[in-house]
Amino acid sequence: MLSRTASGLYWMARYLERAEQLARVLDVTHRLSMMPVQQDPGEELLLPLNLTGTHQLFTVLNGRLTMPQLFNFFVLDERNPGSIFSCWQSAWNNAHAVRGTLSSEVWESINSTWIELRNMRRRGISITNADSFFDWVKERSHLFRGALLGTLLRGDALSFIRIGTLLERCDGTARLLSINQDMPGMQENSVREYYFLDTLLRAVSAKEGYHTIFHQQVMLDNVNQMLILRNESPRSLHSCVEAIAGQLKLINRQGENRPRLLATSMLAEMQFNTWESLIPDGVAAWLTGFSQRVDALAESIQHTYLEAQ
Repeated sequence: MLSRTASGLYWMARYLERAEQLARVLDVTHRLSMMPVQQDPGEELLLPLNLTGTHQLFTVLNGRLTMPQLFNFFVLDERNPGSIFSCWQSAWNNAHAVRGTLSSEVWESINSTWIELRNMRRRGISITNADSFFDWVKERSHLFRGALLGTLLRGDALSFIRIGTLLERCDGTARLLSINQDMPGMQENSVREYYFLDTLLRAVSAKEGYHTIFHQQVMLDNVNQMLILRNESPRSLHSCVEAIAGQLKLINRQGENRPRLLATSMLAEMQFNTWESLIPDGVAAWLTGFSQRVDALAESIQHTYLEAQ
């Protein structure tokens, strides 16, 4: 496969997953913004800005920090390269460039979503319809993955799409988990902590899975363990790294294969450590290190497979 084609497939998948992950982060932020709080409610609204590094851009374009402004900035504003609209536009451009590699069903799922999103943008989307919009984004992502797994040939094309999806999911899950560690007032307010954790589990479609695994009330340590180390959960970091290592193994590569080495090393660390030995310095510190390793893995994949040699 040409590196140009592999790159188009990989980035198409990353942008699609990024749009879904952003919808999940905004869903958490929107629900938390409606909670009665004692501290400055603006602290919760800062979460997606801090996680995406767009605080300065938001201030320049909008000034005042409110949920409607935040919603518009992250959903519809094409001046924000990380908005859901911009992500879908980039995904569509990449999909169009490699259309011949995709099945007609996969292409149609992307193209029809892009057309509908542009129509939504023209009509405008109100913050009062935020919940239904976030659900729509997630449903369209599920439709894409269903068409992908049901119709695309098992080969390098599917592997590069899966790797792009899983790397972005690693990053998104780690970002959502970092909210767990940084949310103000969590430790002092058990009701607030429970509501936030319940909202987080719903945002990653893991509420039912949590109760299947733990059979007890939602607790911070259990949520951390589930979304980091339990590979039964499809969005856990362990599950994503394991799948990435598996996909890299399927891609025929002669000679040095640094991406596979990095992914296998990360997987071994998660497979053969207990929770306590894996995270000796706390979850927040471990997540920072994990994100750096994911970035290194992504850079290695870019250099090894996606750049013309």
